Amino acid sequence: MQQSSTASGRRLANQILDLICEARFEPGHHLREQQLADSIGVSRTPVRAGLNLLTSMGILEARRNQGFFLLKPYDQLQRVKIEVPSSTDQELYEQLVKDRIAGILPESLTQTEIAQRYDADRGVLSRTLLRLSEDGLIARNQGHGWTFQTTLNSDVALRNGYGFRLMIEPANLLTPGFKVDKAAVKRLRLQHLFLISHPDITSVGSRHLFDLDARFHEMLAEFSGNFFVVQAIEQQNRLRRLLEFGSYTNKQRVREWCQEHVDIMDALRDGNRQSAADKMRHHLQSAYDTVADKVSKSRKSPA
Repeated sequence: MQQSSTASGRRLANQILDLICEARFEPGHHLREQQLADSIGVSRTPVRAGLNLLTSMGILEARRNQGFFLLKPYDQLQRVKIEVPSSTDQELYEQLVKDRIAGILPESLTQTEIAQRYDADRGVLSRTLLRLSEDGLIARNQGHGWTFQTTLNSDVALRNGYGFRLMIEPANLLTPGFKVDKAAVKRLRLQHLFLISHPDITSVGSRHLFDLDARFHEMLAEFSGNFFVVQAIEQQNRLRRLLEFGSYTNKQRVREWCQEHVDIMDALRDGNRQSAADKMRHHLQSAYDTVADKVSKSRKSPA
């Protein structure tokens, strides 16, 4: 329970930092709990946990009977990213997928074998297997045990994943129920512009780059108002985190896809959804071609 509370407080602290940077608050600004809770859409209790964490980091000052006040200017906080600890469930989920991709785990095995290999609690294991099943990565055998799906072949998964997204994401921008949240677009756009103009983008960690990339695609999925679209993109991002996390090494390409994201957001902001859909198709096609080329080269290289 404590770990979950800590993770929640850290997530809220990151959201508060985003609001500070978006609003360009200067030192001395009074951060009111209720206003933050209303902006983020949560109760005051988790907001207070986030504020207390930022206070312990020297970013805020807590004044008795007055509240929390900003100590540092917003432009010094744009690089601050608070790590959110993963839950035990998430750790087991990622380890199972990584080990299967690496060939450490066989295609089929029993729940008892998994529990013994990873020393996993029964509740954690049950939740993890259920989530893997919901994500289409594993299936229960008719008789006994579980079998990993072929989607965990990294070459097949990446190529099919981008092919699937090419069908879904551009079309999503043109659906009748699609509604742009301009405030959310503005916040994420600023974070992209910060990366584009970053003086030393090689110093930016892969986790931060992936999270920004994933948030962009999930935000547009949420604008659809369609639960199935959101679920599909979240599933793709979970799979991409495992298959692509270490591939954010081409920093020039990072600047390029950041600019492509900005161009899509600008088109949506201006009400030109057809242009945004065309740009999204080009954006995903470039990624698909890169993956296809990588797969082709890996197959030609000697074992």
